[in-house]
Order: sequence, then C-alpha cells, then structure tokens
Amino acid sequence: MVNRKKQKQEKPEIVQQPLAQLIKSPSGYAKLLEDLKTKIRSAQIRAGLAANRELVLLYWEIGRQILQRQRNEGWGSKIIDHLAHDLSREFPEMKGFSPRNLKYMRAFAEAYPDKQFVQQLAAQIPWFHSCVIMDKVRIPSEREWYIRQTIQHGWSRNILVHQIESGLYHRQGKALTNFDRTLPAPQSELAQQILKDPYVFDFLSIGKEAKERDLEKALLEQIRLFLLELGVGFSFVGSQYHLEVGGEDFYIDLLFYHLRLRCFVVIDLKIGEFQPEYAGKMNFYLSAVDDLLRHRDDHPSIGIILCKTKNKVIAEYALRDTRKPIGVSGYKLTETLPKNLKGELPSIKELQGSISASSFISGTITLTKGKSGGN
Repeated sequence: MVNRKKQKQEKPEIVQQPLAQLIKSPSGYAKLLEDLKTKIRSAQIRAGLAANRELVLLYWEIGRQILQRQRNEGWGSKIIDHLAHDLSREFPEMKGFSPRNLKYMRAFAEAYPDKQFVQQLAAQIPWFHSCVIMDKVRIPSEREWYIRQTIQHGWSRNILVHQIESGLYHRQGKALTNFDRTLPAPQSELAQQILKDPYVFDFLSIGKEAKERDLEKALLEQIRLFLLELGVGFSFVGSQYHLEVGGEDFYIDLLFYHLRLRCFVVIDLKIGEFQPEYAGKMNFYLSAVDDLLRHRDDHPSIGIILCKTKNKVIAEYALRDTRKPIGVSGYKLTETLPKNLKGELPSIKELQGSISASSFISGTITLTKGKSGGN
C-alpha cells in the first residue's frame, strides 16, 4: 500500500504592477520624466544636493516645468502624484519628491517666475523657510521683504514664523520719531528702521492694573524674548541705571547699546497714554547719557518712549522742537509666544557679555560742570 502525502497547493504569485503602468501617461510625459531625471542627476553630480542653493534652484526648475505643462498642455493635478511616484522610485535616497512637496515646487515657481530673483534671493534661504513664507504671506513685496530679513538676520524657521505672525513687516520702521531732523541722513534712516510701532510683548502675563515697574520687571524676566522683539543689534546694559546729576539721583528704566548704530538707546516705559512731558524727561536723560557715557567714537544716543497708547498729533507736537533723537511707540500685550522659540536666543549672561566692561560704562556716574565724556 502506497501512502500518498497531501501535496501543498502553491499560492499563485501576485505581481504588483508599478503605479506608472496603471495610470495612462499624457503625451510628452515620458520626455518630461527623462528630462527631470537628467537634471536631478546633473544637480547631484555638481553639488550632491548638499548646497541649499542648488536644491532650491532644482525645485524651482521642477516646479516651473510642471506649471508650464499644466498651463500649455492641460495636464491635470493628478500628474503631480504620478511624478512623485516615479521620481521617488528613481531617487529613493531623496526625500523631497512627495506630492505635497511637488505642489510647493509648483507654487514656488508660480510665485517667483523670474529665475534671476530666485538665484539672487529666494535660493539663499532654506527651502522650508520659503514654504513658510508662501503659506503665510500673499503679497509679493512682503514676501521679498521677509526673504531679505531672513538672509540678513539668519532667522531660524521658528523665529521667521513668529515674525510673520506678529506682523513685523507692518510694524518695522513705523514709530513716530524726529530722527530726520536730529540725526544725519545715513544714521537717521537706519535708526528709523530699527524702531517698530507697535511693539508686541505677547510673551508677558501682567494684569491691566500693572505699574511701570511691573512691566519693567516682566520684560527683564523675559529679556531674551524682549531682545528678539527689539531686533538685531540691541545689547543689554542695565535696568534702573543710576545717574547722579547735580547731586540728585536719577534712574533710567532700561539702557541698551546698539551695535550697528554704535550708540546708547534709552528706553522709558509708560503704562498709560503718551504725555507731552515724557519727551522733556527723555531729552534730559539723553543729554546726561551723551555727556557721561558716550564714547568719542559713538553716535548720539537715541531715546524710545514706550507707551500703551499715543495720540499721534500730541506726540508730533512734543517732538517737533526737541533737539535730541526720540521715538514714540506703542506696545501690545496679546497672545503667548510659541514655546519652540525658547533656546533660539542667547542667555542674559551672554547678552550682558556682548558689551565689555569698558571705562565708559559704570554703575554710578556723577555729573560736574565742565566735565564731559562725550565729544
């Protein structure tokens, strides 16, 4: 008797066809795919795609060709999924060919049709910075401004997002000042641009009944975020900075030194509406700082009066005949700053270290007639 073993039935092998074979390609697609493969390989050879500029220019070229085919030959949106699959299969080591990123490439080429602009500006910032700007900014001139600011200040993506969401473009250089009458042309223009109106102190949590000292204390506790809002170049010198003038004691709320302007910046904090007498007090502080702290190579000191609100006409009258450079800005206390900005900025110790303990800065200064540390 022969024992017959039950033979196992072999399962039929299922062969998965590539997506490209299941989707009908439009006329000219094969040529486009081969052309893009060649361009990608060429970019890999030239720079290994390590250089951000080459990567962004490559993305722009891919986006331009997709845009051109869709406009001229009527290709639909599904072609992006088709391309994403084929390019990812051909270049598995590259992670930038998702359908979502290809749509960004198309939007990038549509937003910046001029290749020279891309080469000189847009390709100088990281790709995902450009995606943030495209997502959050619609006006071309405003987009260009944020690109230039990112290049100039080296903003991380988190800081760029914060600056856009706080409306920096609409606040920068908008403070009411008399700089055009009190500073020479190059200095006045630069000084005007460093001031904002309003300042956004959205990282503070203080009540409506807070006093000036409460606001000052809150700003000092968040000095890193305060400096981010002030802008690049501000270096912290001291708070309640003591000056002795004519045998009496005076205290400056906040004293900074601006590294680009090469001058001291005096900040006077006011919890309420601007009053005309604030300009006279600031004029006094600036005279004392120029006479006692200012080095012979420094430019004239600048004053910033920060008020909750201001009447523009009253502020203009108060500054009209003032000979010292003074700006008046408002401030807002709004939302909470994103936590991901923490760690993006230097510590208080690092900030204080950026101003050396040189002879023209001292904790207590006495003013005597005929004695001047200035020019």
